[in-house]
Amino acid sequence: MEQNSQIKRIYEDVYFLSSIRPFRNYENIQSLNRAAEYIEGVFSQFTDQVQIQEFSVGGDRYRNVIGIISPEGKQTVVIGAHYDVAGNTPGADDNASGVAGILELARLLSREKNRYRIELAAYTLEEPPFFGTVKMGSYIHAHSLKKKKADIKVMICLEMIGYFSDEKGSQEFPLPFMSLIYPDTGNFIGVVGKIGQKRITQKIRDLMRKGSEIPVYSINAPTSLPGVDLSDHRNFWKFGYQAVMITDTSFYRNPHYHRRSDTVATLDFERMYQVIKGIRYAVLNL
Repeated sequence: MEQNSQIKRIYEDVYFLSSIRPFRNYENIQSLNRAAEYIEGVFSQFTDQVQIQEFSVGGDRYRNVIGIISPEGKQTVVIGAHYDVAGNTPGADDNASGVAGILELARLLSREKNRYRIELAAYTLEEPPFFGTVKMGSYIHAHSLKKKKADIKVMICLEMIGYFSDEKGSQEFPLPFMSLIYPDTGNFIGVVGKIGQKRITQKIRDLMRKGSEIPVYSINAPTSLPGVDLSDHRNFWKFGYQAVMITDTSFYRNPHYHRRSDTVATLDFERMYQVIKGIRYAVLNL
């Protein structure tokens, strides 16, 4: 059955990335390169073009890996996820899950007639100590698109899409009143946008609901709300592009965030499959 084979592929991608040793943090460049080569290998099978975007930080070379589908499209949809980890952690949810998402989207969208040019971007140096600096891989990518005057429809950032819980009270929030608006059970996926980008955020939410069987909720909030800008989409906002983050809400739900316990065994691959299915539908129907 097609669904089972997709779930198996997603599992295998997360398993490979989270098994790399030493851990794929900024100090272990060889490990980052192993991850990048794996991503490049999948992209080279399913995308029309593969670009390696190399850049230097402190004398070391790092790379973004970008797979392009339907390069003739006039408007671009960027779908990005970071492949590095924080410290000595396996990073199964953070963020092998997001990378597995873009790899599966490469497989799925390569079969489709796409109205947009699609750039599937695997970023490095999202995690500390580079987070929030111009050395983030996503900053390098967003800046290069701005310089080219690229027409970006939206950037969709996949940041932790694999951890779910059916336990009541498993979902926390940055502000207490939010529990009156959103479920306190962590069995949904979130679409996070900033103030002023409500239309695209809700459009993606509605399309994901239509194209999958997972509950999808959205929020548009100021970047001062803790968590709203904590991933690669922030750099697209910086250059004036529309961008959203698709997330299981990270540390507001997942107790293994930035810990050694962030392993493949903690993830729910059937729900991850539904998230990816929803994103595919959203991209095809934007």
